[in-house]
Amino acid sequence: MSIRTERVARLMQREIADLLVTEFAEHLNHLVTVTGARVTRDLSIVYVYVSVLGDNEPQRQAAFRRLVEFGPRIRQALAKRVRHQVRAIPDVRFFLDDTLERAARIDDLLDRIHAERSRRDDS
Repeated sequence: MSIRTERVARLMQREIADLLVTEFAEHLNHLVTVTGARVTRDLSIVYVYVSVLGDNEPQRQAAFRRLVEFGPRIRQALAKRVRHQVRAIPDVRFFLDDTLERAARIDDLLDRIHAERSRRDDS
């Protein structure tokens, strides 16, 4: 990535995260964290990676779908905030980042392996 695309990606990540907390939190009903953003070379699309915290997978999926539905409204609010910093407001596309869930699953597997080895060593 070029310096310009990195700067725009960081700007978009910061502003979208702030928008989700200040203007859209009551609509989403779940904690949504922006974990990253990537902008295309031509700055026309921003890919926003989000993590949704919820009690179970169907609730997280529902909250993510709701976030995607709010995409055009989020883009409009974003345009008001960054119109003096970028020429054209990129199209916002959300992706569910399940890194935290995968990390928890790996931790659980490692704990099981450790417990299994401890049982074998004690026997």
